Amino acid sequence: MSQADPSRSEAAIHEAARQAAERARELAPDLASVLITHYPDAETLDTFRPGAGDLAAALASARAAALAFAEEGVEVLVQRADRAAFRRWMDARPDTPENRSAWRDRSGLLRGAEAFAALGLDPQRLRPARRAEGGKSALSPADRLVRAFGGDDDRAFREIADSLVAEGREGVLALGLRKAAERYGEEAAEDLRAELLQVAEGADAGPSGWTELVALPVALPPGGLPDAAGLGESLAASGVLPETVELRFLPDWRSAADFETLEPVPLRKALLRLLAGEEAGILPPAKPSLLAEQGFGVLLGLRIDWGTPLWEDIAANGLPAVPEGEEETAEEEAYRTGFDRWRMAVAEAVEGCVPLALVGPSEVADEIDDFLGESGLDTGGIEEIREFVETARREVPDEEVVCRPEVVGEGMELTLYTRQGRFLDSLVLSREQIPVPPEEMPRLLEGFVPLVRDAPGA
Repeated sequence: MSQADPSRSEAAIHEAARQAAERARELAPDLASVLITHYPDAETLDTFRPGAGDLAAALASARAAALAFAEEGVEVLVQRADRAAFRRWMDARPDTPENRSAWRDRSGLLRGAEAFAALGLDPQRLRPARRAEGGKSALSPADRLVRAFGGDDDRAFREIADSLVAEGREGVLALGLRKAAERYGEEAAEDLRAELLQVAEGADAGPSGWTELVALPVALPPGGLPDAAGLGESLAASGVLPETVELRFLPDWRSAADFETLEPVPLRKALLRLLAGEEAGILPPAKPSLLAEQGFGVLLGLRIDWGTPLWEDIAANGLPAVPEGEEETAEEEAYRTGFDRWRMAVAEAVEGCVPLALVGPSEVADEIDDFLGESGLDTGGIEEIREFVETARREVPDEEVVCRPEVVGEGMELTLYTRQGRFLDSLVLSREQIPVPPEEMPRLLEGFVPLVRDAPGA
């Protein structure tokens, strides 16, 4: 019986590594980061990837891919395969390729020099991540920012913007906004500001390699505030979010008005402080009286993304296809329907409490405006009514205020009483002064004041 030819084995390993490096270079232009799994022995490899083949070839391929990705400026993250943790993960899930690929070592992924060392590579071979602008430039940082904003390379713009935000270059960002207004107009400058805020909301930081700030605006019910911590925990535990997403909310309500004055650099600093377990430094908890007056509260949290593309998956199957146009993917549909179910459950449990959508902090004001618009609300009209109710509440701080709406011609009369029946005030509104047709007003009013059919005690 002939023995295996060692040279043939070495040749096969060399060829596997060559193909891996070639495949990595093909995929690199569309990636910012990639996750490589290191297998300590053949049994672990077979547990994770049944039938995957030779351990030496797998390790050589991983090293070759890591080097190729690093040379192309893609950040390489590494997780150590843990059979016990993997089996616990799979025990609760069907044994499918998708579930096998979804396992992540959440005890801490390795980055930079530690990642290279774990793969058996010399950390000295780790190259700096690519930047949009190579070498020195005659343009100022502000001019480079504005030029990138006006160009077609979104990746180049985001890399320049992220660098300026991370370095705390507030003066450069302010100058860039002024230059954008001068060259392209005030509307373009507002678009640039919005883009900078979106860049600042996320960072390649945290246990998974990518974390972003998120906000959940909520239309609050009249009376006492819902439990902020409990509401956030219920969403995180609802199963609505994908396996690759971890959501952590802070335990207090924030004022929606504070989200309208955000600036990029403080926003990024808040993200990093929260990751370090410190106070955000901005967006402090709001007083209950202010929240009651505004009618909205906001939960602030961290969204940790564990979905960094796995090298073995994309090597075999390529990157996921980008949906054409605005077609909703199956994952998006599942999230939307699941979120709607959770929102309905919250509304049933706490009457008048309506979570809006999970958005970036910079999108809070727009999300609330959209909610009011979809509800048919004219913001000015509803604020006048809300102030009318709040004025009455301030007159009787220890009693509950209720409202009796009555259609009067094409308009409406709102009469306020205490729950015990004492008349407080009335307001007559013409059709032009109310935000929706009279028959739809009760649905809107009950969001911030209890309604009664008849005067209490009558």
